[in-house]
Amino acid sequence: MSRLPLISRLGRQFARFAAAEQGNIAVIFAIALVPVLSFVGAAIDYSRAAQARASMQSALDSTALMLSRDLSAGTITTSQISSKAQTYFNALFTNTATLPSVSVGATYNASTSIGSTIQLTGTGTYTTSFMKIAGFPTLGIDTSSTSAWGLTRMRVALVLDNTGSMAQDGKMAAMQTAAKNLVDQLSTLAKNNGDVYISIVPFAKDVNVGASNYNKSWIDFSDWDAANGTSTCTARNYWGQCTSSTWTPANHNTWTGCVTDRDQDYDTKNTTPTSGNVSTLFPAEQYSYCNTASSSYLQPVMALSYDWSALKTRIDAMKPTGNTNQGIGLAWGWMTLSTGDPMNAPAKDTNYTYKDAIVLLSDGLNTQNRWYSNASQIDARQKKLCDNAKAQPSNITIYTVQVNTGSDPTSSVLQYCASSADKFYLVTSASQTVSVFKDIGTSLSKLRVAR
Repeated sequence: MSRLPLISRLGRQFARFAAAEQGNIAVIFAIALVPVLSFVGAAIDYSRAAQARASMQSALDSTALMLSRDLSAGTITTSQISSKAQTYFNALFTNTATLPSVSVGATYNASTSIGSTIQLTGTGTYTTSFMKIAGFPTLGIDTSSTSAWGLTRMRVALVLDNTGSMAQDGKMAAMQTAAKNLVDQLSTLAKNNGDVYISIVPFAKDVNVGASNYNKSWIDFSDWDAANGTSTCTARNYWGQCTSSTWTPANHNTWTGCVTDRDQDYDTKNTTPTSGNVSTLFPAEQYSYCNTASSSYLQPVMALSYDWSALKTRIDAMKPTGNTNQGIGLAWGWMTLSTGDPMNAPAKDTNYTYKDAIVLLSDGLNTQNRWYSNASQIDARQKKLCDNAKAQPSNITIYTVQVNTGSDPTSSVLQYCASSADKFYLVTSASQTVSVFKDIGTSLSKLRVAR
């Protein structure tokens, strides 16, 4: 009989458990926990995969640009694109813990509606941590990038100091090497004739526009006629002294080809010369260094050309001579980029966009122009010229290089004329000129991620 109360109590407890709702809640929570954890785990996996994809995209974009640069510069061939793509990507991609292996594919097309292209695809596999429970052990991650170039054409004027001080410290030889290297660097960007044009403007106090242009309407011979010719006596007095004479200007075909600055303010503008306005014309001058017999003959301006050999020959022929007038060199550099007289640049094709640039190198401060022998006055004219050039719709980019191997102050006018602070270069050793021109060439090369 004593066992009956115990059995009775146990029976009552089991009955209460069967009727309790709290037990049902625990069972429901346990059943619901599985999908809840699956959703949380999926979110974590997707977040990691998204971060990996973003890293992949960034590395792929950089790889596409590097390949475009190398191919344009001629440092790789089309057969090397795929292997280089994988090498560059592996060096750039840092999220290897999430994606230990990414396969990169590359497709090169020399001619498309957006120019030459390199299209890259990246494919990787992410091993999931939580989604494997739901039957998804891996996630495929892929992305692509396209680098395009070729629809932008370039026209570059090399305005190069040929003054006497360039004979010092190896400056002339270094400039010639740098300029020829730049011609080679830019020429590799041209897939077709006319993609890249380069002009050469050697300058001292004057520029030589070529003696063969003596009959052009844009030359003003007024001052030249007054200074070059012969005087013939037409009457003499009792003692044989000449009392009257006539002046006969020399034939214009004896002009040696140099011109000096235009009338102000046309010296700071790019106005097309017109015969009805003498101030717009270019004053001829019999500058001694423009005589072909001179041992320091100032080379003539060379109009825009893609004859790379002829451009380099003109650079090789340059010799140091005369005083410094950066403004006249810059003015003619601008004119070589312009259609119409006097340099008649080729018309621009509306199917392309154009990048015009002037690279101005000088080794010293301004010393002489048509009116002044004072640097500050010459600089003031040059600053106006630079303002006008940079304000043009063509948006000319100006790079300036000061080769300062001595104790000259840093040129404020060259700093002012540069399109931005990073486009002014101060060279303190002639040997640095080559690397500076290489940097300028890289800056000129227009590459972009298309999509």
